Amino acid sequence: MRIIKRLGVTALILMVIGITAYYFRYPLMLKMAQTMVPLFQPEIVPQPDIQWASGKDPLQRPKDQRPPNVVLILADDLGWNDITLNGGIAGGTVPTPSIDSIAQDGVNFTNGYAANATCAPSRAAILSGRYPTRFGFEFTPTPPGFMKLTALGNEKQFPDRPKGIKHEGESELTYETMGMPAGEVTIAEALADQGYHNVHIGKWHVGLANGMGPLDQGFDESLLLINTLYLPEDHPDVVNAKIPFDGIDHFLWSISDATSSVNGGKTSFRPSDYMTDYYTDEALKVIEANKDRPFFLYLAHWAVHTPLQALREDYDKLDHIELHRERVYAAMIVSLERSVRRVLQSLDDHGLSDNTIVIFSSDNGGAPYIGLPEINKPYRGWKLTFFEGGIHVPFMIKWPGKIAGGTTFNKPVHHFDLFSTIVEAAGAKLPSDRKIDGVNLLPYVQGGKAGRPHDKLFWRSGASQTAIVGNWKLNVSAPAGHPALYRHWLYNLAVDPTEQNDLSEQYPDKVAELKAALAAHNAEQKPPSWPAKSSSPVRIDKDLSAPFTGDDEAIYWSN
Repeated sequence: MRIIKRLGVTALILMVIGITAYYFRYPLMLKMAQTMVPLFQPEIVPQPDIQWASGKDPLQRPKDQRPPNVVLILADDLGWNDITLNGGIAGGTVPTPSIDSIAQDGVNFTNGYAANATCAPSRAAILSGRYPTRFGFEFTPTPPGFMKLTALGNEKQFPDRPKGIKHEGESELTYETMGMPAGEVTIAEALADQGYHNVHIGKWHVGLANGMGPLDQGFDESLLLINTLYLPEDHPDVVNAKIPFDGIDHFLWSISDATSSVNGGKTSFRPSDYMTDYYTDEALKVIEANKDRPFFLYLAHWAVHTPLQALREDYDKLDHIELHRERVYAAMIVSLERSVRRVLQSLDDHGLSDNTIVIFSSDNGGAPYIGLPEINKPYRGWKLTFFEGGIHVPFMIKWPGKIAGGTTFNKPVHHFDLFSTIVEAAGAKLPSDRKIDGVNLLPYVQGGKAGRPHDKLFWRSGASQTAIVGNWKLNVSAPAGHPALYRHWLYNLAVDPTEQNDLSEQYPDKVAELKAALAAHNAEQKPPSWPAKSSSPVRIDKDLSAPFTGDDEAIYWSN
């Protein structure tokens, strides 16, 4: 608990000082923010040599009768077009053969959807198998004051940009207590009865206090991301790309560090290696330690989220990419590809590949604030929108002998389906005391079931709400208290999967039908457990580097 409380103090004080310093140009306060970082961080100790637990199958099953291992690799903010299977960053000149191979050797869900267009609710849906709005997890947790301060800062730094809407009311929850309630059953908890050893590595972001941390939610061991640099900014092996048009980027660089902690410890440490490689190194140790028993490895990379930092070795190999930030970003994808390659090779080396389910996805689409217009191509929209670019993500599963290589599944599937798919593949039981929204995808890809896993799917984040019913999709932008800003869009995804042709005026009855379906869904959901602090316009077709014009089409996003 001490580390959690100190992190909360760090976040609040440094955000107030850092954002005020940068946006109001108080150099002295910014210097104070930078010098106060070590005062408020958890105690930093030398990097430990983690001794991952090893053991035999507790149920003493022969190797050929053990349930499958599960490796879930989740990228952060990876765009649809970032991997060569879907086109590829920099015109496809940065190959991702290992990531692509998971789909090529298994199933590629070409209409795979993230549960949300920001990270934390998606992670809650994956872990629980449920719409996160069923338990009040509607918005991504941020430290106190963060949303108000960043909105104010953006107004001061970029006065020509459209203004967001500030919402009144403070949450009674602290940052650490915003998350997935302890009563939710996670994948790890569901697998426990089948003798699985469950390990989490990387990002968590679904709560750390009141029974919400990894070790309280079914994981036996955890290597937790605390702070968000990949290496210290001045490290000789790193190349940085700062984003001048992103109002938060300068602040993040001012106060971020590269730290992790082990098993809920009260201290943190700075890994000596680039974060993506370091987490992969530890994942390989986990695989080796658990080769004689069923295991679930949740490898939740920070890559390719900002701050943009790449290994110099990866950056130097991409000298054909002229734009510096794109080259850094592409080099980050190279490190993610290397991670997947090494994990797959380790499974091969230990004779585990044939009995291991490997899943790869991203928590949401690529972000507009990095200033790279092609990352979600051909889809419109970004992270922070429910247009396809924000929620249409790489989604693939490999299980040799159980899923035929080269399978393509084009019906809509959703992040929460991973829960039911994993749990049932392991021979474990789904919770019977609550609504599980996900379905087991295996019968659909193995030929045992026909049709669509879901006739209806929904998304909600305050002002932004979306419904897919059959082939029709309705996007709604409705900031509370501002009816003049209301907008909606209707698309037939069967003929217009990239949302180019708004049919809402031509089909008012279909709009009414989808609005009714969305209202019925919302009636089953809980109110948000903590309020949104602002609703901000996000342009659908332009990244943040492009100039703002009066005819920019935008939605309002709440958090």
